[in-house]
Amino acid sequence: MRATVIHAPHDIRVQEVPDPAIQRPTDVVLRVLRACICGSDLWAYRGESARQPGQRIGHEFLGIVEEAGAEVHGFAVGDLVVAPFVWSDGTCAYCAEGLTTSCPQGGFWGSVGSDGGQGEAVRVPFADGTLVKLPAAAASDDHLLTALLALSDVLGTGHHAAVGAGVKPGSTVAVVGDGAVGLCGVMAAKRLGAERIIALGRHTVRTDIARTFGATDVVAERGDAAVAAVRDLLGGEGAHAVIEAVGTEESMRTAVGITRDGGSIGYVGVPHGSGTGLDLGVMFDRNIALRGGVAPVRTYIPELLPDVLSGTIDPSPVFDLAIGLDEVPAGYKAMDERTALKVLITP
Repeated sequence: MRATVIHAPHDIRVQEVPDPAIQRPTDVVLRVLRACICGSDLWAYRGESARQPGQRIGHEFLGIVEEAGAEVHGFAVGDLVVAPFVWSDGTCAYCAEGLTTSCPQGGFWGSVGSDGGQGEAVRVPFADGTLVKLPAAAASDDHLLTALLALSDVLGTGHHAAVGAGVKPGSTVAVVGDGAVGLCGVMAAKRLGAERIIALGRHTVRTDIARTFGATDVVAERGDAAVAAVRDLLGGEGAHAVIEAVGTEESMRTAVGITRDGGSIGYVGVPHGSGTGLDLGVMFDRNIALRGGVAPVRTYIPELLPDVLSGTIDPSPVFDLAIGLDEVPAGYKAMDERTALKVLITP
């Protein structure tokens, strides 16, 4: 089969790899119908996150079960399913608590020795604990299938940030980051009842999507100017709920700066760089809470799925470039150069 592998920074290739096969009775083999490139994949692409030459890559996908192990009880050949970006056994104490990303037997797609999602097929460990079944009819609905793909990561991650920020009906929310996760954070905040949502971003195409998703205001400034602009919009105070969806020192400083005393920051931007710029003294003095981290997307899918199926929410606009598998290297380049927001892959 063909799959995407990374050999070195800026060296992404689509090449032949061994076909996936059942290795344990709890596995399934999945034929990929849709996958995509994540902003976090770019850290490996840029050389800021270490990878071994020839390592698989990609962690967002959905598809059809082609083969199921003898101990798989929840799925059968032909089922349409979506995979969260971390597999989990579904039986441990962490899974029972909903923190599937801390499952001791779990793992990330594309880690050493595992399949990546950007390919024709994937071996899924612990299928019963990992996968979520989708309506079979969705396989023939291109638009719905694209929206459902967002459940594998960005929609659930945006929701995790909104939950961490304490968004509730009537909230005022500020969102730092205009990438796909930040935009889904806007959507999640609106879904949870936020009354005012301020999106921070400089790219008009992206902030237009943010407005479609529920943003009431847009702030294009950065750094101290952004803090001043948000506070000006809010009568000199910050927002009670702030979503941080970037992960840089500057973005975290901005998030703290635009949070109202007694407010909360929900952070889901993958931290990168030498520091986060987090001043605990400032947060202590102002009673600011910080909650978030790696999103346990598997826990959120059952809650979010009905709204996607009904069209109550539609995250599909975050995918603004669709390509075939052979074009994946060009897709990485487009996202790296910010000419694409999020790239959809149809193997």
